[in-house]
Order: sequence, then C-alpha cells, then structure tokens
Amino acid sequence: MASMAYSISYHYNPQNTIQPKPHQSKNFPLQLRIFSCKEEHQQNKPNTPINRREIILRSSELATLGAIFHFSGTKPSYLGVQKNPPSLALCPATKNCISTSENSSDLAHYAPPWNYNPEAGRGGKKPVTREEAMQELLDVLKSTKPDKFTPKIMEKKDDYVRVEYESPILGFVDDVEFWFPTGKKSIVEYRSASRLGNFDFDVNRKRIKALRQELEKKGWASENTY
Repeated sequence: MASMAYSISYHYNPQNTIQPKPHQSKNFPLQLRIFSCKEEHQQNKPNTPINRREIILRSSELATLGAIFHFSGTKPSYLGVQKNPPSLALCPATKNCISTSENSSDLAHYAPPWNYNPEAGRGGKKPVTREEAMQELLDVLKSTKPDKFTPKIMEKKDDYVRVEYESPILGFVDDVEFWFPTGKKSIVEYRSASRLGNFDFDVNRKRIKALRQELEKKGWASENTY
C-alpha cells in the first residue's frame, strides 16, 4: 500500500466547475496543493489541538477525494514467472515489497516460501496434491481480507495465481503472486508489492503473515522462521 501523508485542498464552484485560486495556474480545472505534514504543522497556530470534528471533516474530504481520484497505479509489466532463472520477480529498492526470490540476507525484502506438505505435518501422513493445495490457497485468498483490503483474483493457471488487493478508501492496489514451481516438492513461492509509494508500513508483510496463518490451519507451514 502506498503511503500518503499529505493535506490536499481544493475549491468547489457551484456551477460544477472547480476554480483555482488567483495565485494558482489556470491551465487545469483542478489544482491540488500538497504540503508535507511538517509544513502544514508549521502553518498551524502553536499549541492549537485538532478537535474530533475537524479530524472527521478531513477524513471525509480524503474519502471524497479518493472517490474522485483512483490511486490504483499501473500493473507492472514484469509480473509473472520469470524465465532465467524461473522465479518470481525481485523487489525494487523501495520498502513496500517482499518476495521469496530475494536473498535471505535482504531482511527488508526477503520472505521464506511455504510448504503445503511439511514433513513434520501432513506431508508424512496424508499429503495433498498440488491441485488440492491450489484450491486451499484460493479459498483462503477469497475469505481473508488483511487490513480490510479487497482481494480480486486477476489471473489463475495450474501453477500460478495473481491477486490484486485494493485499499478501502483511496483504491491503492498491491499485486500479490503465488507460484507452485515444477520439480520443487510442495513448495509455494510468492511476492507481494505495492504499485505506488516508497513505504507500506509492513502492510505486505502483515498480509502474507495473515494468509500463512490461515493456511497453517489447513496443514501448510513456512519453510523457515518468519
């Protein structure tokens, strides 16, 4: 989820047009003035607390803005199983992505793969097929909504699933992929990344953890500590 710590102001004209202030550009019908939290704080009067009514008003304005503007971003072209070597994509330098393809020494981006037939569990007693494991994963994806993000399965193959998670207010979209590698026993690789922003406040990592915890109830396990 992309992070956005901005205060955005706009001006409404009753004639269904949005007029800029005199000192703003007239080339656009809508002018957004964005200040950092620090700048906005400096403009406020010292020791003036923000009351609950103003907080609710600002939240309503943000929700209205989210309804007008959809911050979904563009689907990255590199999603899917890479060819050389076969794997999911690595993460960008931004801190809003985790992937099993990363090196385990990269603590900011690495996450361990899952095993749907762990040896210490059902793998040694009553293992399931890849098709059964895929269905278990789909069931969990549909029923689990970490941070109230709405999951939407966009692509499904025999060994691959791509899900888009959309935030409840501004429509930020995170891309989450799952891959069942051929020849690797019971292993599931995954990648979860935000399309916009530089930080996600661990939303992607928390999402993966929530999904794993639900899958553990079905017999899955992480390949390593998480």
